This record gives sequence, C-alpha cells and structure tokens, in this order.
Amino acid sequence: MTTEEEENTEKTKELFDELCRNLNVDEVAANDAWISYDSINKNYTLEGNNLHWLACALYVACRRTVPTVSRGTVEGNYVSLTKILQYSHQSWIEFFKKMKKWEDMADLQPEFRERTSKLERNFTVSAVIYKKYEPMFRYIFKDPQEDQPRQQRGRKQRRQPCTAAELFEFCWVLFIFAKGNFPMISDDLVNSYHLLLCALDLVYGNALLCSNRKELLNPNFKGLPEDFNSRDYRAPASLPCVIAHLCSVYDGVVLEAKGIKEHYWNPYIKKIFHKKILKGREDSLIGFIDPGNFGESLKALSRAYEEYILSVGTLDERIFLTKDTEDEIPGRCLSSTPGKESTDSLQNKAFSVSTPLTGRHYIKESNLCATPITTAMYGVSRLHTMLAGVRYSPSEKLLQIFRSCSKDPSKSIVNRLKEMYDTFCAHFTDAETEYSSCSKDIATKYFRLAEILYYKVMECALETEKKRLGDIDLTKILEQDVFHRSLMACCLEIVLFSYKPPGSFPWIINVFDLQPYNFYKVIEVTIRAEDNLFREVVKHLNNIEEQIIESLAWKKSSPLWTGIRDADNKVPSCQEVMPPQYFENSTGNISLNSPVTPSRTSEVRTETGLGSTASPSPATLLDRYSSPSAGSARRRLFPENDSCSEPAGQPRVPQPQVINTVPTQSMAPETVSVTPVPGQTLVTMATATVTANNGQTVTIPVHGIATENGAITFIPVQLSVSGQSQTVAPLSAQTLAGSLTTQQITGTTLQMAGPVTVQKVTPSPGQQQRQTLQGAVSQKQKKMGSLCLFIRKVFHLASVRLRDLSDKLEISDELRKIIWTCFEFSLVQCPKLMMDRHLDQLLMCAVYVMAKVTQRDKSFHDIMKCYRTQPQASSHVYRSVLLKGRRKRRCSGSSDGSGRQSSPRETSTGRSSRDSSPVMRSDSTLPVPQPNSAPPTPTCLTGPNSDVEEEERGDLIQFYNDIYTEEIEDFAKKYSPNRRSEAPPLSPYPCHRITSPRRVQLSQHHSIYISPHENSDVPTPQDRMLYCFSSSPSKMLKDINNMIKSGETPTKKRGILLEDGSESPAKRICQENQSALMRRLQDVANDRGSH
Repeated sequence: MTTEEEENTEKTKELFDELCRNLNVDEVAANDAWISYDSINKNYTLEGNNLHWLACALYVACRRTVPTVSRGTVEGNYVSLTKILQYSHQSWIEFFKKMKKWEDMADLQPEFRERTSKLERNFTVSAVIYKKYEPMFRYIFKDPQEDQPRQQRGRKQRRQPCTAAELFEFCWVLFIFAKGNFPMISDDLVNSYHLLLCALDLVYGNALLCSNRKELLNPNFKGLPEDFNSRDYRAPASLPCVIAHLCSVYDGVVLEAKGIKEHYWNPYIKKIFHKKILKGREDSLIGFIDPGNFGESLKALSRAYEEYILSVGTLDERIFLTKDTEDEIPGRCLSSTPGKESTDSLQNKAFSVSTPLTGRHYIKESNLCATPITTAMYGVSRLHTMLAGVRYSPSEKLLQIFRSCSKDPSKSIVNRLKEMYDTFCAHFTDAETEYSSCSKDIATKYFRLAEILYYKVMECALETEKKRLGDIDLTKILEQDVFHRSLMACCLEIVLFSYKPPGSFPWIINVFDLQPYNFYKVIEVTIRAEDNLFREVVKHLNNIEEQIIESLAWKKSSPLWTGIRDADNKVPSCQEVMPPQYFENSTGNISLNSPVTPSRTSEVRTETGLGSTASPSPATLLDRYSSPSAGSARRRLFPENDSCSEPAGQPRVPQPQVINTVPTQSMAPETVSVTPVPGQTLVTMATATVTANNGQTVTIPVHGIATENGAITFIPVQLSVSGQSQTVAPLSAQTLAGSLTTQQITGTTLQMAGPVTVQKVTPSPGQQQRQTLQGAVSQKQKKMGSLCLFIRKVFHLASVRLRDLSDKLEISDELRKIIWTCFEFSLVQCPKLMMDRHLDQLLMCAVYVMAKVTQRDKSFHDIMKCYRTQPQASSHVYRSVLLKGRRKRRCSGSSDGSGRQSSPRETSTGRSSRDSSPVMRSDSTLPVPQPNSAPPTPTCLTGPNSDVEEEERGDLIQFYNDIYTEEIEDFAKKYSPNRRSEAPPLSPYPCHRITSPRRVQLSQHHSIYISPHENSDVPTPQDRMLYCFSSSPSKMLKDINNMIKSGETPTKKRGILLEDGSESPAKRICQENQSALMRRLQDVANDRGSH
C-alpha cells in the first residue's frame, strides 16, 4: 500500500469514527462495519463519497442480531436510519441506490436484501401517498397554514382545543403507525391508500363530534351534513362514514376501502385504544380529539411510532411533515440539483411500467399527468369490473368442454388449485407475526380473484382452440400440469401487479417452482384470451416475456436446453422460424436462391417443410406445448466450427443420416424387386463401381426409394468383387451420394457405371389426400413447435433492439445486416454463448466485432452509451458477465488489491494465435460508472457466503476478449474488406412489423368496441351501427348514444305489409360511387326480376 493510499485510509477512518460517535454506535457494530468496508474496498472501486459507503456498511452491521439481558436476542441495535443518513449527508434516494450495490458486493443474505427492498418500497409508497394526503386534508379540513399562532400559556391553565395544523400532524402519524404495523400491505400502494382514507374518515368523524368542529372542518366540504351550518345543528350519536364520497372524489375503490376499514382498520384502532395510546371511548372509537385527550394521544402515538421505527430499522416518515426537509434528509427535493432526477420522477418510475421497444410503435408512454395512485386505482377497478359476476369455479360451458375430453380433468384441476392455494398462502404470510391471520385474508382474496381469472382465461383459450382446430380432444393440453400451474401463476401475477405495481416478478414462479421457459408460453395466451386487460397489465406481461426471452430462459437449468438437445443441439435459424413476409424487402414470398438467402438454407427449408407456406397466424396451445419431432435433422446455416454448437454440459447427440441403407440378402441383381409405397420416388441405378488402391474393383447394383423429405433409402444387393461374389457391409450415404472431391474414403474410388433413372409412383386419390393431410400436420409441427416459436420471439426481440442501436449509432443498413448475420451465427452455431448470459451481451459484442472487422469502428463506450437509452437497459448486463460457471472454492477470505477489476485483462495464457491479430481484440475499458450504475465486478465474487460456491464473472469487454472472439473470430474475419469474396451470404433481416392494437370493448353490457381504422372502403353494415369520424352524420352518433342509454338496439325500418302477409323488400341502398353503366345494369336486372 502506498503512502497516499494510507493517508486516504486514515482520513476515511477518522470520518467513520466521527459518524459512530454522533450515532452512539456500540463498539462491536462499529468494528464489523469497518472490517466489511475495508474488505470490499480492496476488491472494488468505490466511486463517490466514501462516507456514503460507510453508512451502508454501518446500517448492515446495526441490523444484525444482538444479545439482550432479558429477551435473549433482538434484531438491530436501535440506531436510527434517519440519523445515519442525516450525519452521512446522504439522501434516501442515494442511500437505496448504493445499498443495492453494497448487497451485491458484500454478498448479503437474500432475507436481508428482501427486507431492504421492502423498506425502500414502504418509504416510496408513503412518499406517493403524502402528495395525495395534503390536498385531501385541505378538502375536508381547514388549511393548516391559515392557523393563527397561539400564545404561550402555563401548564396549569386550561388545555386548548387542537388546531388544524395539529390535526394534520396527528392524522398522518396515525396513518404511518397503522401502515407500519400491517407489513402485508405496507408496501401495497392500493391498500395503503385505502388505509389513508380510513384514517381521514375516522379523524373527520371525531372532528364532527367535538366542540370546536367549525374551527377544524372546511365549510365547503361536500360530505358535511346538510344542516351543518344551521344554528339548530346537532352532532350525530355515532361516527359518520364518508369513505364512499372520498372514493368518488379521489379515485378510490369503494368496495376495497370499506373492506380495509371493516377487517383491518377498526380492529387495529380498538387495539391501540385498549393499549391507552389513544385516549377516549374504546367502544365507539371517539373522544381522542377532545381538548382533554388530544395532547396525550398525540404524544403517546409519536412515542409508539418512534419505538417501532427503531426496532424495525425503517425511515422516519414524519420527515414529510417538516418544512425544511432537506435539513432532515438532504435530497428530497432533487429537482434543483443539476444532473439529478427529481423525487417525483423517481417515484413515478418506481410504480410505472416502461413500454418496451417491441411495443413503442403502437403503445405510447403512460400519461405524465396521471399519478401512480390514479393509475393503480384505475387498474384495480378494471380488474373488478372484468371479474364482476364470474364465479371462482368452472362455468357450465367450461364443464362441458371438460366432459367432452376423453378424460375429465375437473377433479385434478380442483386438487391442483387447492395445493397451489396452500403454497401461495404459506409464502405470502409470515406465521411468526401477530398479523398472520390478516395476511392470510389478503392472500385468500388475491388467490380467489386470480382463480376467477384463471377459469375465465382458460375457457376463452379452449374455445379459441376448438374454433381453429375443429372439434378435437383437448386432453393432451388439459392433462399437462405445467400448463395449469403456469396459467394460474400468470393470473396471480396480474392480480398482484394490479394491487402492488410494478409487480414482483419472478417471485411468483419461484413460489410455485416454475421454469421461466414454461411460464412464458401462457403469457400471449392470456393476453389474447382476455380483451379487457388494463394496458399497464399488458405492458407488464410484455416486459416479463422479454425478461424470459433475453436471459431467464437461457439459464443452465432451463428446459430450453432440453429442447435444443432434442433438436440435435441446433438452434433453428431465423428463416426456419419466420414466414417470408416477415423479412425486409419481402413481398410475401422470398426466392430461396436470392442473394440474401444462403443456398444451404434453401435446402433446409425444402427438407424440413419450412417453405413459403409458413403461417403468421398465432400459434395454438398444441403448438406451444409440442416438442420437436424426434430425429428431425436441420442443416446448419453456417457449417464452420462444428464444435461450438454444443452447449456446455450437454452431451452431443449424433446426427441421423440423411440417406439410410437397408441391407438385403445376397441375390442376383436381376432378381432384386423394389416395391415403393405410392407417393414415393423410385430411384434405379445400373451399377456403382468402387476401385480400391490395389486395383480391386467392386461393382454394386443399387436400387433406392426417395422419401418425402428428400432423403434416399438405398438397397444394396449382391456385390461382385473381381469376379467373385460375396456380401459386404452397405456403403454409407456419403459414399453413394458424394463426389470424388468431397469423399473421405480411405483407399477407394467411386465410379458410376450406369445412368440414374427416377420414376415417380403416383398414388390413388384417397391415398394422396391422406398423405397430404399427414404431411401438413408434420410440417406444422416442425415450423410451429415450442422451440421454434420461442426462437422466433428471440429473433424478433433481437432485431428490434439491434435496429434501435443501429439508428442511434448511425450504422448503415448494410453494416446492420452484417451484424445481424454475425449475431445469428453466434446464436445458431454457438448457443452455449447464451447459457447463463444475456441477449444484449451478444448483440453489443456483434456490433463491436463487425464494425471493427469492416473498418467502421464503434467503441464499446459509444455502444454502451446508446444501449443505456433502451428501456430494458441495466448496468448489470455489461458489468457482470459470466466468464466461467459455478465451482467450489478451495479457500475463503478477502483477497488483496490485485483482485480489483475495472478493465479487461490484456493478456491471457493458453490462447491460440488469435492473440497476435489486433483486429479482433478490444483495448477499450468500461466507461466511468454513472451514479446510478453498478460498480465494476471483480473476477471472483467475495463475501461471507461465497466460500460455498462461486462463479467467475467480469465485464463485457473481458467476456468479448476471452470468450466471444474464440467462437466468432474465424467467421467474422470473412467479412473484412480483403476477404469479402469468402463472406457467406447475408442473413435476411426481420422487418419492422407494425402491429395494430387489439380492439377494446367499452362496456360489459353492450357489444361496443373501439378498433383501429383500416385503410379500406368504409363498410356498410346491415346488422350493426357504425359511426365514422368526419364522414357519418350526427344522427348515427345520437342513435348509438340512445342505444347505450336504453340498452336496446334500434330495429330496422319495416317494409309495407303485403296482402299475403309477407313483407315488401327493404329499400335499396344507394351506391354513391356506382358508375352509370352499373346503375343501368342494376335497373335492367330489377325490371327483369319484376316480370
């Protein structure tokens, strides 16, 4: 350690000692905090103020279990977090950002991480609700700022009535104290907001009953009794309820608010009355505002709240009441600080869902004027409206579908839901607390709502399946346990997100032990089945799908690798899984021999049936849960580097031969009889002669049958070796079908002594129809299997993100297609690069390597700068990349300063001659971390728990230099300017598909929809009412409004009743755009019809 470093350490230690003295921290906690800081500082580069990092270390040390004299052990040493932030001159926003990084660096327990995350969310919920609290209080009560200052009086003088300012403080403290004692809803925005309504309702009722009511209540409050301002007004005998009125004015859900009041609020208030925290009448919950009780009630309530925050280690939420909040916790108002985000924007981000890149062309960002509470309340009300009138049991129509199956799944579904209910409640509640019964009630409510949605979505999905596939047996789907568990988990995620935005995924799949790859399959099914999902819910599900596609599904334990192994360790190429019309410069049918389509892919598409008949229609449930057909061999788009196509840890499955040999008994060539099946192609070859090095000649008469997928089954017969007759082993397909220049036959030469004749055997019409049906089913399974559907989404997501990066980096279309070809090669030929890694990591590496090879360099600094502007971007993606898998540590403990990592290693032992090529390697280092980015990650993670298992990680540049270039270098160099003739054809790039938003039903009681306008002629409906803006008369809009009000659809005008009882034909519709010739022809036809 240098002298300068020693001086810096001494200064930091002095600051830390002063911080501990100000906080009165015990010696054990102080030593633990300093040791932890010193260890991490040796392995990491800690940017920013060292005092901020010391505050993180001190908070962790203070929250550990400490022994006590009377109660055994207690969690925490009662050091105030608010004071820690005050003396370290740190805002709560900065503290939580640094705390997340500290948890990663110190490798803290998941339980501690969860508590810290909940602490942050609790505080953020309170910050959002406080902004609603101020205008709501002024609406009910008088403005606290208008209170007149009081004169100081002696203690023995009569106590004065409370003022509006004191009542403002009392109501807020009562709310945060109650919220903190309900841990199951303390971080729940919806239920916490309803808890505030209950607090306002209780305080209003007590204010209405007290003697100085007119000094406290706002005379313009709409919820006041009608005779409140009259002289004869008499206070009611019991507490009034204004929750319904407050919900109508401030976007609450009446049913939810009244449920919170009945089951949680009132029992809790009675409890604190019983503990003498509130003074008054416990039976009627009144009297605490009376002059004789208010002062003591406020003091006791504040004292109880202080004990709570010290024991739990949370922030003191009374800081919102302080006029100069920056003196308490600096940085609450960050809008005035240059380069900082405001608290408002951070709070909105905490509860909002960003629109992903894949949806930004048709879904705009949320309304900036809408507050998080308004959005959350609207989402819950939409959820209740959507599920209104539906039972949490199968409908008669769904039961009929169950009974139509070969095996009724009703009983297994009910048993499965009971098991999932028990599992969900066990994880949602905390059995050790006194509020476990309340937690179970909330868990039950959430599960019942999700159960209703589960049956609703399943019914709609099964009906759609029957409409598309006909009256088929759905037992294959309904017997799959993973389908039901995934669908129920998805419905629970929707409910949890509605109440607690922005959700807690992947918590729900961890609860039910579901694989992300299996969970993703039901996301699109749910969105398509339920038209009334709130847009924020759809965006949330879209974000979950992208998380799974980009990283979660590529974990080493994912079933995706089983699907790849079953497909011969090959990932399908983009052209194999996408219809032709989905590519750029496509008119709906790409020529398989076009310059952008490699000829090898043409063979693949011909053999596997992935031609131009690929349907862009949504996949069925059978498609999503089908596996690749056994032995389906796909030729690779890029045949180089065969070894890199095998995922790590997966045994290679040998590829089946394309041409099979069928040995037969030895017989004369003339007597060989081949009977092909109708529909197959008969191949007859006169002789095949093989000459060995010693001059010996082998003459083989060969017959064969060409199968439907292009393979040829050869039937070898008696062999003639230099005039001698003997039977030998059949030759391989490569020997029979290959040429002299490509064969690898030791000591033999192949000669064809006769012409090859091909004879087509035509089947009967019945056989042809049956074979066509079977071929269509087989073809659909290959192009719509679960693996292909997933890879299609992977390519679509990657193409959208690469297009956005290319636009921001000003990359030409030609270079973008070269980058895309490189990325596709890495995914198709080297899928192991994605194992336990992120899709964006491969994209950024592909951008860098191809820009460097084509001499249009783009630095990693610029690439990451543009990447950070994407909505899904995270610094963890490029600062913590897997280098080597998990392994056991031989020893534990902190390492010295040599373990510090902030740039890639410039040398690597054991590398090949690639190191001598400066074209591929990157000499860049990561950019200086931003204040909201994660710190650089060392090669080996260190911490108290890392001595069990660890994985070697580094930054993206280190991954690029040490791993990525090993797999991609040979292929990438073919696109260099001096070797462009060797470059493989470019892969087609998926086009930018503009998907219109689905139509939305406006009302549950009327069939009224809003759908996007199509650029076509305006239809003339006969049985529906249509209003086109700027073209339809106003009478049509009035008729639609009358229909909504009356609930009846207006009938058409009736014709004149004829003598025979029939009705005259309706009046002809005037075709304004008809030509004169068409009108004359129509008149002639009408005249002829009348005679």
